[in-house]
Amino acid sequence: MEEITIRDIAQKCGVGISTVSRAINNHPDINPETRGRIMRVIEETGFIPNNSARNLKRTDARCIAVLVKGLANPFFGSMIQIIEDEAQRGGYALVLRHVEAHEDEVDVALELVKEKRLRGIVFLGGRFAHSKEKIGKLNVPFVFGAIGIDMADKDVRPAFSNVAVDDRLESRKMTEYLLDLGHRKIAFITEKPDEAIGRHRIDGYCEAFRRRGLAIDESLICYVQDDLDHFSMKNGYVTARKLLQSGEDVTAIYAASDLLAVGACRAVLEDGRRIPEDISVAGYDGIELGEYYNPKLTTIRQPAEEMAQKTIRLLLDVIAGRREHQQILLPARLIERESTGRCRED
Repeated sequence: MEEITIRDIAQKCGVGISTVSRAINNHPDINPETRGRIMRVIEETGFIPNNSARNLKRTDARCIAVLVKGLANPFFGSMIQIIEDEAQRGGYALVLRHVEAHEDEVDVALELVKEKRLRGIVFLGGRFAHSKEKIGKLNVPFVFGAIGIDMADKDVRPAFSNVAVDDRLESRKMTEYLLDLGHRKIAFITEKPDEAIGRHRIDGYCEAFRRRGLAIDESLICYVQDDLDHFSMKNGYVTARKLLQSGEDVTAIYAASDLLAVGACRAVLEDGRRIPEDISVAGYDGIELGEYYNPKLTTIRQPAEEMAQKTIRLLLDVIAGRREHQQILLPARLIERESTGRCRED
């Protein structure tokens, strides 16, 4: 009989992988009834959560931790499953840990290293703003996956591995695509530039305007609310609604994630505008939801599965001493769908 995985539990309960993880870790952000149902299924199936490492002796622990910021983002769902499968094939148990927006992921990792005797760490999402001295405290190999990191920072590059897309380049491509459709009043919904992903995607947006000799309207760069998940549908809705109610004249909205873009679409429609006839909307990530949303969402599709495979395989090789740390950039792809069209302004 095949070993039960966290994905199997999620499917049996009709919830996401992140919800199962929150139940296992007794996270407060979960409905008690949902948690009870999940724990009953876990008991019925005999599933042993990898993050408890109950099947391993602490003196011979073979655990890898995955620390995720933005666990609610479905972009990470397929990545986590691939990482878990590859880790199990390599003989490692997986510790899945949700890192809150206000938490420092390296501090969380340091605690887990002591608690679980980790062999390696994968950081997914969030930001990278740590000094060489800070990350030097981690005495196990680690890989950053899907995190905006300045690859030119030679001071810290040798200390870790990174697998990601070039957020600056891909953001520029999306902005140029909208400019090619005749849009000039393009609003950009994103997190603040002190976050790495936000900074790089803002840079790409601005670079597209500069390359065309066009002025950048700073009032159209809209920062999400800090008190909400930065890349959530709710934040996209709230931020876009505020933009539209401000009276700013926009013909296109480009959001730094698909979830933000879906939220923005709702705000546009509630405002009595049509998509894309009145306002085009585009996102970033390429999650499955965008293909089934109405209208289908134009987006930058990150190669999530390939990123996950390269991330975990690289980590396992570094742990085994087969490879040195590497920085790997993968190409993304612009997917044109129904939510964008030519600007109809005279």
